[in-house]
Amino acid sequence: MNILFLMIISPQIEANPNLYTELMEEFRDEGHEVYVAAIDEKKNGRQTRISMEKGIRILHIRTGNLFNVNPIEKGLTTLSLGGLFRKGLREYYSQVKFDLVMMPTPPITFAPAMDYIKKRDGAKAYLILRDIFPQNAKDLNLMNNELLFQFFRTKEKAMYKVSDFIGCMSQGNIDYVLRHNPEVDKSKLELLPNWSKFSPEEDKTDLKIDYKAKYGIEGKFVCIFGGNIGWPQELEFLLELVMAVKERKEIVFLIVGKGIMKPKIEKIIQTENLTNVYLRDYLPKEDYDGLVAQCDVGLINLDRRFTIPNIPSKTTGYFKAGIPILASIDANTDYGKILDEAKAGLWSVTGDLETYKKNLLYFMEHPEETKQMGRNGKNYLKEYLSVTKAYNTIMRHFNG
Repeated sequence: MNILFLMIISPQIEANPNLYTELMEEFRDEGHEVYVAAIDEKKNGRQTRISMEKGIRILHIRTGNLFNVNPIEKGLTTLSLGGLFRKGLREYYSQVKFDLVMMPTPPITFAPAMDYIKKRDGAKAYLILRDIFPQNAKDLNLMNNELLFQFFRTKEKAMYKVSDFIGCMSQGNIDYVLRHNPEVDKSKLELLPNWSKFSPEEDKTDLKIDYKAKYGIEGKFVCIFGGNIGWPQELEFLLELVMAVKERKEIVFLIVGKGIMKPKIEKIIQTENLTNVYLRDYLPKEDYDGLVAQCDVGLINLDRRFTIPNIPSKTTGYFKAGIPILASIDANTDYGKILDEAKAGLWSVTGDLETYKKNLLYFMEHPEETKQMGRNGKNYLKEYLSVTKAYNTIMRHFNG
């Protein structure tokens, strides 16, 4: 089969693998021809072009600027993506007949490109639903204009309509989509949890480098957060936990990442003189993966205002590393149920500082149970969240 992925970010299959590049490689390894169409912002100064990486053809489509720009420019670029992608596919992939076109959210404006390939080639369209936009933006008070909200809701509904199959992260996601979009045929929706590639080599725990020592946190009980520091994470509440245990000198928090809320987090750390938290922009991938595996707890944080069920993708990274999860989540997600099912961590609702602190101290005071939770997460990943399982879920629609 010829498979087309529509992506908001050009994949760096070698340098920066993620769940989508792993799925691309799984399709390739199963004998399919894999094609990608992805944006290339005009600020990069490049024209539309095709490259090849690890046997996968990538069409880099020149678009407007989307990241780290003002909201108006970002909005205009977002709205233009469907047309620009349709044009790029027509010009560069005209000789390819696609069998399946896949699109993860965000964004929600690729529907015209999906529809074009469906009609041109008779392809099936598979939506990998991750962010539920625009409701997530409304929850965080980032979209208060009702006309604008309804406009994007129309785009969201068009995306559901053009999709033949919709893979959702959790049962809560499925229930949410059906509850708020009763016109969607429920047979379209299926469970497609976040996945990860896991090789036998990654099961080894005998790392030759002491990463805690390398980064000056040896002998400490380390809680690590890695990823976007933005509105959805509400890391201000994590800092409340940091303050609540600052007398416990053996506990440190390591935050690795960038994002729009990072300056605010830095200011709170400085103002409160929090010496038990370390903030870093970036670590080399090998160092980050090795450090996570040697940390004691992986942190998951979600803003209390969310009304949609979010399932943070960094969970699979913690599971792969074999460390338990300490989660602070909104009341509307079913993430806690998944964590309980895996027996891989403890959770509380964002805002409940007493339970949050209690859960952290439980990890401190029960080292054997804590290690077992880490092992449980790794086993859960192997059994239920492998990239092969995700591939099979998608391909069952085409196998007989």
